[in-house]
Amino acid sequence: MIDHVSVRASNFEKSKKFYTSLLGVLSYEIHVKGDGKIGFRAPDGSSVWVRKDDFVTKGMHVAFRASSKAVVDDFHTAGLAAGGTDNGKPGVRSHRGEQYIAFILDPDGNNIEIVYDPSKK
Repeated sequence: MIDHVSVRASNFEKSKKFYTSLLGVLSYEIHVKGDGKIGFRAPDGSSVWVRKDDFVTKGMHVAFRASSKAVVDDFHTAGLAAGGTDNGKPGVRSHRGEQYIAFILDPDGNNIEIVYDPSKK
């Protein structure tokens, strides 16, 4: 289980908007706001941090678990609306069984995945 993930952003305001929209779909709430940082916490206690930093996070791939196909769709839509880039529209990936998955790139090009796996209900 992951306790937290930290993303170092080149454009804090753009990344803050992106992650606020994206993570809101998964019921993450803002629990810390500060100068150049924001922390989001999920109901299970895991967290995502976004920070303004000169050493920008690049090439990261993180996947979140969804409770339904609709959540995958909503996550992808929210990411696009908040300035993300499509990196794989929602759908079943045959090489991953029945998993329903979508990918979106954050403002710095990190690959953010959302997965609904009906076998893990």
